[in-house]
Parts: sequence; structure tokens; C-alpha cells
Amino acid sequence: MDIVASVRAQQPSAVPTEASFNTASYVNFSSWVGNRQVATLGTNSGSTVIPFQSWRSFKEAFAPELVEQAFRESGKVTAVVDPFGGSGTTALAAQFLGATPTTIEVNPFLADLIEAKIAHYDFEALVTGYADVRSAARGTDANLNDFVATAPVTFIEPGLKDRYLFSKAVAARFFSYRNAIARVSDPAVRRLFNVLLAGLSVSVSNAVVSGKGRRYRRNWKDRPIDAAFVDEYFERLVLEAMGDIRRYGARRVREYSLLRGDARELVADLPPQDLAIFSPPYPNSFDYTDVYNIELWMGGYLKSSSDNRNLREKTLRSHVQILRSMAHRAPDSPSMKEALERLEEVKSTLWNKNIPAMIGAYFDDMAKVLRGVRSSLRDGGRVYMVVGDSRYARIDVPVAKILTEQAAALGYEVVRSEPFRSMRASPQQGGQSELPETLVVFRAA
Repeated sequence: MDIVASVRAQQPSAVPTEASFNTASYVNFSSWVGNRQVATLGTNSGSTVIPFQSWRSFKEAFAPELVEQAFRESGKVTAVVDPFGGSGTTALAAQFLGATPTTIEVNPFLADLIEAKIAHYDFEALVTGYADVRSAARGTDANLNDFVATAPVTFIEPGLKDRYLFSKAVAARFFSYRNAIARVSDPAVRRLFNVLLAGLSVSVSNAVVSGKGRRYRRNWKDRPIDAAFVDEYFERLVLEAMGDIRRYGARRVREYSLLRGDARELVADLPPQDLAIFSPPYPNSFDYTDVYNIELWMGGYLKSSSDNRNLREKTLRSHVQILRSMAHRAPDSPSMKEALERLEEVKSTLWNKNIPAMIGAYFDDMAKVLRGVRSSLRDGGRVYMVVGDSRYARIDVPVAKILTEQAAALGYEVVRSEPFRSMRASPQQGGQSELPETLVVFRAA
């Protein structure tokens, strides 16, 4: 049987009934298996069995069991918001659990990835679209002139000083797929294929990417990547995605709202919500946009350096990798005041003099987000938020403590604050000791 035909023959899961769709059946239905202790809910890293999560690895994402726990503790939930959509865990889990998700995501690649996961598909259009793309792209090589004219010089061979991310052969094969995908008529199918193609770009590049940035693969010049890998990886990703869509397309809720842009602005006009579940960027001086730089360019989401700059301007002021205003109000929590005063004292020793101002600006931005979320929450509605502390020059910035101190002025009462997981401090933050991450739960007062 042809591989496409074999996916077509797979049986979709039946829509679970209200009576059968309890906590246990949710976890089993979605293959989301895990210990119920909060400390074990910290990450979905390595969880390739989780439906839809193999489409792109997210080491930093929280596991869907956290969403299930929030639903269980919050009573009846019909609408849930995530202002920092990321991998789409909140939105996808909400659909399985019977609530309509509203998700905000500023990164256009991630926004498309989220929508690709939570959208509904005409499966025959999906199968036909893949057959057409496969036929049009395989064995052909695209012209790279337009991309080379606008992309960073290090992307395509010969690059800069003989350092480059993609050989000409690999890039030409990659863009033959992008061109074929652009001709797919169904917008949902076209979005899915483009997301999967962009998502494999790092795998066929000469780089490896982690939460700490990008570096060249060891001995990459001696181990060139074959252009045929583009064919193989894309086929594997598409078939895995089609299998997930076929098996897990039946959810209690199909509706969703995806808002693309700056969370600080978009939270001001949200529909009524029962629950908010999210993890914002941490104030660690690193621009998360950089993690997805390859996908953004290769997927066609960035077409100029000004596009890149505009995107970074729309992110939280959690980093100092670009120069922008870090103006902020006077500290409104004792812990924030103490942290800023101590950072100012050692400002001359910090690797970037703007770090103290960035910390103040970060909490201004978070206050704006939390204020907007509060305006949409029904009385008694909850916020489940995972945040991480920072450290500079051995001075701790207790993010969770500061936010809980701010909560009362923002219209919340603190339900609890408890350890969630821990993360290794970056060299920029002062070494190898671990920094705490915390789950904070607020209630709309």
C-alpha cells in the first residue's frame, strides 16, 4: 500500500462523549501520560508520543497535564486564554477538554504552528495536497536569487568567510518545496505544509539551535548534508502530522481564536474568559526570537532586516539584544525595589549596562499583560502562570515573588505559589547553579 494511502486508511478517533470524557480518559485519549505531581509537569521535552508535539521540538514548553490540572481545579471552564501561545499546548489541550481557546502569539512562525495544530482539515484535501507538492518538488531545484538578495549573507553558500547555514544544493531543494506549497489552494493545508517545512530547516542546516542560541555543528564542513534529506524529512513530518490529524481530529471543541501580534496590546480587548494559562518569556536577557531565526527566514516569515527588527520590538522587554526604550515606572513591589537597587550598585560590572532598566521594563510589561487578562476574566476566574527567576552578578531577581506582590494592585488574590521545575543559569546570569521556576496561581478578586 502507498504510504499516503495507508494514512488515508487510518481510522479517526471517535468524538468522546461528555460522560466518558473525564480526567483519566482525557489523558489516555490524548496519550498524555504523566505523574500528577506538579513538579513533574514542567516540560514536554522528549514527549514524542504526545499528539502534535513531534511537529517541532519544544524543550521549554510545559506539559499538557498542567492544563488538565488547571481545568480540574477551576470548575466549569468554557473559555481559556493564553497570551504567549508558544507551542500551542494550552489551546490544543483546551479543545480536547471542551473549552474554546483564545491564543496570542507574536512570532508568526509559532502562530502558524499553533493554528496548524488546532485547525480543522478536509483530510482528502490534505492527502491530495501532499501528493501534488511531492510530485512538483521532488527532483527539482529552485532558483535562490530572490532569497539571497534579502536574507542574511550567512544563510546560503558561500556565506561569509566560507561559513554558511545551507549548501546551495540543500537550499535549492528546500525552496522547490516552498514554491510547490505556495500553489496549494486550501489555506489550512498550505499553512500546515509550510510550517512543517520551516520546522525541518534547522535539521538540514549546518547549525544546531538551543535555548541559548545557535552554533555550527561540529565538523560540519567534513559532514555535508545531502539534499535528499529534505525529501526524507519533509515526508516523515507530513506523514506524522497527517497521522495525528487523522487520529486526533475529533475534539470536543473545534472553535478557536488566534490573535497574531503583541500580547501587551492585544490583551486589552479579549472576550470574557474563565481561565488563563501561560508561561511568558523570562527576563534572562536573551531574545527568544533568535531561537526561531532560521525557521522565520526559511519559512518566508521574514523578508528583510526591518521585518526582523519590527518583530523583536513587539516582544516583551525581557532582553537587551536590541536597543530600545527601557523606560518604566517606579518599583511597585518591595522585592522589585530591592532587586533594582542592588543591580544598580553593580551596574558597572554587568555585561550590559541596560540590564537593570530591562528588569524594570519587564515588570511593567508583565503588569500590562496581567491587567489586560484580569479585565477579561470573569469574577473568580484563575490565572495559572509559570515564571522563572533570573540572576545577574550573583544578584537574584525573584520574578514569582515580585509578581505575587504586584497581584493585589492588579485585581488578583494569590491562591498559591509553588516550585514547578528548575533551570540551569546561563553564563550571562552568573554560572551553573540552578534558578527556580514557579507556578503561581491567581484568582480574579
